[in-house]
Amino acid sequence: MGQDVDRTTFSRQDRQNYRAKVQRCLDALGVMLREHTFARDEPMTGLEVELNLVGEDLAPSTTGADVLASMGAGEFQSELGRWNMELNLPPRPLPGDQWRRLEHQLLAELATARTNAEVHGARLAVIGILPTLEKRHLVAEALSPDRRYAMLNEQMLHARGEPIRLDIAGDDPSGRHDVTPEHLVADFDSIAPEAACTSMQLHLQVPPDSFAAYWNAAQCLAGVQLAVGANSPFLLGSRLWAETRIPLFEQSCDVRTPELRNQGVRPRVWFGERWITSVLDLFTENGRYFPALMPVAEEAEPFEELAAGSVPGLDELRLHNGTIWRWNRPVYDIANGTPHLRVENRVLPAGPTVVDMVANALFFYGLLRELVEADRPLWSSMSFEAAEENFTTAARHGLDGPLYWPGNGWIRPDELVLRKLLPQAAAGLARWGVTTEVAERYLGVIERRCVERRTGASWQLDTVAALEARGADRRAALHGMLERYLESSTANEPVHDWPVPS
Repeated sequence: MGQDVDRTTFSRQDRQNYRAKVQRCLDALGVMLREHTFARDEPMTGLEVELNLVGEDLAPSTTGADVLASMGAGEFQSELGRWNMELNLPPRPLPGDQWRRLEHQLLAELATARTNAEVHGARLAVIGILPTLEKRHLVAEALSPDRRYAMLNEQMLHARGEPIRLDIAGDDPSGRHDVTPEHLVADFDSIAPEAACTSMQLHLQVPPDSFAAYWNAAQCLAGVQLAVGANSPFLLGSRLWAETRIPLFEQSCDVRTPELRNQGVRPRVWFGERWITSVLDLFTENGRYFPALMPVAEEAEPFEELAAGSVPGLDELRLHNGTIWRWNRPVYDIANGTPHLRVENRVLPAGPTVVDMVANALFFYGLLRELVEADRPLWSSMSFEAAEENFTTAARHGLDGPLYWPGNGWIRPDELVLRKLLPQAAAGLARWGVTTEVAERYLGVIERRCVERRTGASWQLDTVAALEARGADRRAALHGMLERYLESSTANEPVHDWPVPS
């Protein structure tokens, strides 16, 4: 985070200098997009998975640093909470059987993490929100000791000026569980609730002239992704949304006061508000709408670097971008001396299994390619507001909430996937050069999930409901559900095959 990493306060001059530096980075990027060569080789993909550690009592285990030390880190690194870790796999292309190999690598990495966690009396949980979290766990002392997290905590609380409030109202639109809606309201004196969100992030390197189309397509798909991939229905003992991670992340990172929210000031966790024509649209919005959280400026000047024939790091632009959590985020980076752009898809939760996560990824990549290369772009016949409404509806209701889709009107997500999107995803994967065997394996998982109407979220809900019907209270039911979840997740059987207690 630069030379001022140990600073905790910043002056008005610091912020003015930083804002000016972000603008110079943006201007330099504009020149580069017109005149510089960006990576156009075989598109590379990347995957990150955030993980939880639990003790034998299934409560969060703050042994993350010890487990990382035992492993020598490798592909793993610390995350916001002491009970979190992140696995960041090296980039790889899509064609052939690369993602079948990725499944094997992911299984091997998680097995290593599980073995090292056991040494410290912990177990690995690959899930969107750890259902055994309690309010007492979400305190400042639970944050990882890394200085960058302490700085982020200090700056976000300073900007907000008051405790972080979670206010999430749940419902049960399907009526399957015959229960009344639950409502969670809680205040926190740190950003620890953000650590309760554990996600899978998908990266795709794209050429600059295609970036807008890929980002727009990803926005169109966000609701469908959530509907078929939801895995976070419980938070602090309450049954809330199918993907409660969405409102939890939005609210735990919200540095606006109630007055600013009422004025319509944009949140830092943001779906966006319009289709784009260039990656510059997104970076320009970042500078225009969002004040700096950590105004740390480097000495390097982007135009001096350009004049010297080197590739600018654009450090301030990248740092600022990293504190604005779009669900589909633009990324500027440099690899082997060549700049490139990526779409970072942050929509999906972690879990339930490795095969489920790889299926979610390839379903997304296949659809993305097909939408981008369609004769008529989907976003030309779909309002941005409809895409955002789909996103919220899917997060709230999962497979039970109808989505709007051009040519189909309002349609249930599982029907949309089975009737229309699976063939498109298969065609898109063929365009990428993915083997038929690999495409059939993972798209078959999505197909069966929709036929059975069984996602990670619905399995959790049904299992807790069944255990409560046996007489367990909510806390015992959540523990019983998580114990079963850990066993099935480790076995890598897709969630649509998981049994529910009778």
